[in-house]
Amino acid sequence: MQHTSEENVTLYNQALSEQIHKANIDVHRSEAKYYEAIHPEVYSKKEQKRLTAQLNAIDKMVTHNQKKALDVGAGTGNLTGKLLAMGYHVTATDISPEMCAILKKKYAAFMPDKLVVINSPIEALTFQEGEFDLITSYSVLHHLPDYEAALVALCGYLKKGGVIYIDHEASPYYWATEKGMLASIIKGFTFHSNPMLNSLYFGIVGLRIPMIDYTLSDYWFKKEHALNHTVIAEVFRRQRFEHYRRTDHYLTGTWLPNPLAYIYRLVCKPEMSFWVAKK
Repeated sequence: MQHTSEENVTLYNQALSEQIHKANIDVHRSEAKYYEAIHPEVYSKKEQKRLTAQLNAIDKMVTHNQKKALDVGAGTGNLTGKLLAMGYHVTATDISPEMCAILKKKYAAFMPDKLVVINSPIEALTFQEGEFDLITSYSVLHHLPDYEAALVALCGYLKKGGVIYIDHEASPYYWATEKGMLASIIKGFTFHSNPMLNSLYFGIVGLRIPMIDYTLSDYWFKKEHALNHTVIAEVFRRQRFEHYRRTDHYLTGTWLPNPLAYIYRLVCKPEMSFWVAKK
């Protein structure tokens, strides 16, 4: 049986989606027990302090807040724990059963009254329209086969006056060539020195990390097909959000201090972004 060109594209997209989902399950199975130890860009004190401050600011933006939150791609509970501490009833979802198991163990005291954990890809979630006051997504969109469609679905689960918070996505400047030779050199050296410093740290503390292939799992974190922030803005516009804004910021990418990071922040554009959008 022969397929039309359109059908072939559909079949290709379906196959790619399945491969991306499988890759994310496999990657997080490999790194789940190491996750918080191998990601200083997430768990450094500076980043954790920034996240707590950001969530507190967002909390005040929600109109008639009933403290009901959805944390998608929750992982081991980076944002979930902070939301629980702020008094939210949290539904936390993740595609990785290993991540969900760790999250449940960490926050068992909150279950089932304040916390529900769902092991599911985002595409398979079904909630009521306008069910949540706050929806959070940290380091998630670039893992999804179709982040635009997923974002549209999440917007539907948000109530009028609610806020969606998307964080830890590469900024438009991440892959861009810096203006000026000095900035380009500093950016290149900084990005190459970060993994070396982290490897040195892992050696010092005796942490042996298995080889992990992020090629498909981090599908939209690639120069050849980078996450498109214009697409994200267009989703919020079409969904008639009251206001939405992207903010670019710098990360702490290593456990050990990297002297180049200070120069990098002076001469280079910020490499990461977050969105805050109110419906």
